[in-house]
Amino acid sequence: MTQSMWFPNGAFPLGWEHYLFGGLCLGAGVALLFVLTGLIGGMSSVYSTTWSWFVDRPFFQQSSLTGSRVWRVAYAGGLIIGAAAWFVWSGQPTRVAVSTPTWQLFVGGLLVGYGARLSQGCTSGHGICGLASLSRPSLVAVVTFMATAFMTANVMWRLVGV
Repeated sequence: MTQSMWFPNGAFPLGWEHYLFGGLCLGAGVALLFVLTGLIGGMSSVYSTTWSWFVDRPFFQQSSLTGSRVWRVAYAGGLIIGAAAWFVWSGQPTRVAVSTPTWQLFVGGLLVGYGARLSQGCTSGHGICGLASLSRPSLVAVVTFMATAFMTANVMWRLVGV
């Protein structure tokens, strides 16, 4: 793919169009969910809802979690199906591979899910839905998420070259 006139140094070597399209689809999806049902489409609730099937503690057995299991799991499944559909329709010749061991990805996912629940939401809930509804706590959360991500990326780049 040719270099973009907006990103001449190759910041997006595979192009930027699919990022734009993905963002528009995600935004349209959460807007549609909210308009049709009044529900907020954050993913950290899916984490707790999924655990409500396996953990009997009172937090996980709240009616707000147990009563929303089906639509939240379907919502998460839609994200996975959407990613798979993009992969098939985009004509990518090979899948994206990572060198990180599976167990580390799994533990990282659990920690991210736990952290998202501690902060009362995740980047999709706060960043897409919260900011769209002009929520100040969501703005604080998004700034915190982004600052932490920038610092972590810079530390990792300086320490390990990742």
